[in-house]
Amino acid sequence: MTTRSYLILHGWQNHRPEGHWQHWLADRLTGLGHRVAYPQLPEADDPELEAWLGELARHLEELDGSGERVVVAHSLSAVLWLHAAARGLKQLRYADRVLLVAPPSPATLASFPEVSAFAPPALDTPLPGPARLVAGTDDPYCPEGADSVYAEPLGLPADIIPGAAHLDLDAGYGPWPAVLDWCLTGTTPLTARPAQSV
Repeated sequence: MTTRSYLILHGWQNHRPEGHWQHWLADRLTGLGHRVAYPQLPEADDPELEAWLGELARHLEELDGSGERVVVAHSLSAVLWLHAAARGLKQLRYADRVLLVAPPSPATLASFPEVSAFAPPALDTPLPGPARLVAGTDDPYCPEGADSVYAEPLGLPADIIPGAAHLDLDAGYGPWPAVLDWCLTGTTPLTARPAQSV
């Protein structure tokens, strides 16, 4: 088996609850023998962009370079990745493949003082390395549609899932086999819903 390194990044107000698909994913990948980092980012309820960028750089530097390195970023961390790309963060080169899950829209971020600094920069910087986007058609945090707000301007392949909302616990995203398959193969479409939410 090829051993990979994974970095899983949570979003705003996420304290890594055990039922969340990211926690489930970290457990499954670890159980398969892969190296997994699923850090608690600082001040998840009132985050600072600079602090999160610093943590992103540090965790990317710690990825083992002997196998493929994969990043899975949900919600606010998906937008964090865009900030890092716009700034030319050199550590982004340590990621071989990236999945951006349910990024909130600029207008949504601007409406919350706690995360207004995360409102994304102009989307005119190509992302380094292969990246993919997955989002729900009815995400309350991106009512404009992640395909038109993010995927199209950035030229990203996207899986847009009907009725998946913010791809979080409230939307039924605990165990999510499709994201595990994508992590392991890089080719599986992410449109399959978790069994319990079908």
